[in-house]
Amino acid sequence: MKKKSVLSAIVAYTILIVAAVLTLAPFSLSIMTALRAPDDFLRQGPIHLPAPATIENFSALFTGAHSFVTPFAVTTQMVAVILVGQIVFSILAAYAFAYLQFPGRAVVVVVPLFLAFQQMGMRNTFWALVLPFVFGSPYAVFLLRENFRSVPQELLDAMRVDGAGHLRMIRSLVVPLNRPIIVTLIVITVVTHWNSFMWPLIITTGDTWQTLTVATSALSTQYNNNWTMVMAATTLAMIPLILLYLVFQKQVAQSIGGTELR
Repeated sequence: MKKKSVLSAIVAYTILIVAAVLTLAPFSLSIMTALRAPDDFLRQGPIHLPAPATIENFSALFTGAHSFVTPFAVTTQMVAVILVGQIVFSILAAYAFAYLQFPGRAVVVVVPLFLAFQQMGMRNTFWALVLPFVFGSPYAVFLLRENFRSVPQELLDAMRVDGAGHLRMIRSLVVPLNRPIIVTLIVITVVTHWNSFMWPLIITTGDTWQTLTVATSALSTQYNNNWTMVMAATTLAMIPLILLYLVFQKQVAQSIGGTELR
């Protein structure tokens, strides 16, 4: 029995180590490439340690022709507005779908977004980047609704007896009891829109409202593949997301455990 448990542990740790290597390898390659000079990358190939390491690719992103100051600012503003709007409106919508009865709950409207914004003359504007997503998302509403339904009915009834309205019940009961899943939704929303590429690519032109993903893509063209700078931009773009997860990893783990218990 003891040998069997030891063998199981060895197999489990081997799988975890292999998974960790496969997960961390792309990040390691990105950082290694970002710290290399372009001529060293072309001479030695991609799988090679920096010799010597240099930060010229990072400095070029902010001082050279490919300035990433504007894309960073635009992406941060876009994600902040979408995050606040999505969380607020998704919570309100999820509460309504979970506890209120009203006509048209099952109606879904699909709008051709690109044509709509083009006809309204809003293409290549900041609001074109955020308005399609700021009023919540079906995924967020569904995720929150299912968790809101787990709030004990007795607690809701007790607050109604005390004279609480819907907004007070959301603020004082539903949101505090579902804080881990809301934090998880915050992380998912930030990662999703920080990495958003297709919509910013088609709805904006030029450098004014260029996001990080579009700016990074523009660094590498069919005729000029500057991979060291591309990897430097990719590494910089990853840092805020890694910090975000490190800050909220406890709440994310709690939300996963809570979902399994339900």
